[in-house]
This record gives sequence, C-alpha cells and structure tokens, in this order.
Amino acid sequence: MPDISTLAFWLLAAMTIAAAGAVVLLKNIVHSALYLVLTFVGVAGIYVLLQAEFLAAVQVLVYAGAVAVLIVFAVMLTRRGDIRASNLFNINYLAAAVVSLALFMVITMATGRMAWMATPGQAPASNVGAIADAFLGRFAIPFEIAAVLLLVAIVGAILLARGGKEEQ
Repeated sequence: MPDISTLAFWLLAAMTIAAAGAVVLLKNIVHSALYLVLTFVGVAGIYVLLQAEFLAAVQVLVYAGAVAVLIVFAVMLTRRGDIRASNLFNINYLAAAVVSLALFMVITMATGRMAWMATPGQAPASNVGAIADAFLGRFAIPFEIAAVLLLVAIVGAILLARGGKEEQ
C-alpha cells in the first residue's frame, strides 16, 4: 500500500496533466484559461509535496493569480463577437502531436541517462531568507527595474485596448 504522499502526488499529477490537456483541447478560450489556473494550482501542490513551500506560494500568487488574470483580461479585451469560437483548431494538430511525442521521448531518455546525485541529509529549513537577501540586496535594482517595466507594459496595454477613444 503506497503512503499518502505518493498517492497525493499521483492524484495531483493526474489532475495537472488532465487540466493541461483541457487547456489545449477545449474550443472555448475562457474555459482554457480556467483550466490553465487549475494546472498552475496542481503544480503548486506538487511543489508542496516536494517541501518547496516558497515556490508553491509564488506559483499560486504569480501564475495562478496574476498570469491567469492577465490572460482573462486579454480574452475579455479581444473584439470577438462569439467567444465560443475563439480557440479554433487548425490542420497542424497531427504534426504538433508528433513533435510533442518526439520531444517527450528525448526528454525522457535524457533524464533516464543522467546521473542523479542525491545528497544525504536534511533539506534546509527555509530558503526564503536567502531569496530575500538576493532580491533586496544584490538584485534590488534589477528587481525594481522589472517592476517598473511591467507597470509600463500594463499601462500601455490598457491604452491600446481603449483604442484611442476620446471621452465625450
């Protein structure tokens, strides 16, 4: 009988893969965006099982929160009459399936041949302090520049979405 963490991993992995498949296969782009959020949450759950709580929190806050909201806003700002026909299929699905399968096989063979080095001992109690020192110390200026760049991009996207309409 497998332990609870193994069972939780397989359940989260199955949910994440099924949600990722739904992102690709559904025709409604809004539903695809919602399944993308579910995929991000599943990956965050796997991070929790790996005892990487900080990465799980970042995954939920940045990806499941911010990126998903950004995608939903982008979908809402498109000028499409019928949203149900917004995620159309094309004739390249067979080629995409072949390329995806080939890439999966290459990655599987590469990871199978790699010599994984397991370090004995306990994982560090918390790496949040080291990340905070890096962001607020050595990388403070690039971190702030990235924040300002993202702010400018959001303001620019809003201005472009308005279409230059002047208020009456």
